[in-house]
Amino acid sequence: MMKRHFDVESDGFYGAYWKCKTGSDCAMIAMIGDDPEDYLARTSVKWLHKLGVNVMTMSPGKKDYGHHNYPLERIEKAINWLKAHGDQKIGIVGASTTGTLALTAASYFEDITLTIGLTPSDFVWQGFMQGKKDGCKEWPIEGESLFSYKGEPLPYMPFCYKHPDYWHVIEKETKRTGDMINSRKLFDDSEKVHPIQEDEMIKIEKINGALLLIGAEDDVLWDTAKYIRRMKQRIKEHPHTCRLESVIYEHGTHFVFSESMLKTMLPVGSGLFVKLAFQAARKHPKECRRARLDIDQRVRNAVAKWKRVDRSFESG
Repeated sequence: MMKRHFDVESDGFYGAYWKCKTGSDCAMIAMIGDDPEDYLARTSVKWLHKLGVNVMTMSPGKKDYGHHNYPLERIEKAINWLKAHGDQKIGIVGASTTGTLALTAASYFEDITLTIGLTPSDFVWQGFMQGKKDGCKEWPIEGESLFSYKGEPLPYMPFCYKHPDYWHVIEKETKRTGDMINSRKLFDDSEKVHPIQEDEMIKIEKINGALLLIGAEDDVLWDTAKYIRRMKQRIKEHPHTCRLESVIYEHGTHFVFSESMLKTMLPVGSGLFVKLAFQAARKHPKECRRARLDIDQRVRNAVAKWKRVDRSFESG
């Protein structure tokens, strides 16, 4: 696949642009993977290319595997580059923490007219870093948010556990449940100590165009089902322009990827990979696969409809 690489120093954002061979004036900003050119990112590009869209893969930065004070201006600059290079429609998709980033960015930038959030939260939380520190693989960063804009961190929910207890809670829950990672207690406990404030909530009513939210009840990283229900309620209570579609599966785990994307990622053993990652997938493999097949169709339909809809209708 042909690509163009972007660096923060020279271009204002870290990413890679992958033009669809069939030709398209629609582009998706895809934040899947730790690096815009790693295996996960390339997999998302292959999958989205089959849907007939150009792809801009993005991530926080080179060898930066955390999310802390990520400048939303980087998304803004990527949008401006896409518009200047022939992409008339711009969408965004993210999963897990970047699912939350996708919603946040879309609430700031009206040029985004399709937003897909996989296992997102409805609020911004404290920034964190990943790597190795005092025997911990992840730790919160004091005074930093997940995202920033115009040099200021966005208001955020602070974690109630500090370093190194933060990681020890995750480690203990992961060992207890047998999941690849389990951080749900971290989020549940933090929200009990610090109920989410309005300025920490993502203003999804400001999102333009189509909004697709996908999650599962058995997500063990955080309670995305509760967050999605809150977003549905928020839309009812606030004037909005976006067209919301949401789905919460009883079984689907944190990996609510479409079945065909997962098979692109892992041609052999994709189902086994999910089973190894999460206890719920081992107990309910058929239900999880059914969810992934349904997700496949929902995402395809959302992209196809977005490509057809006239921009003047979206803006109205």
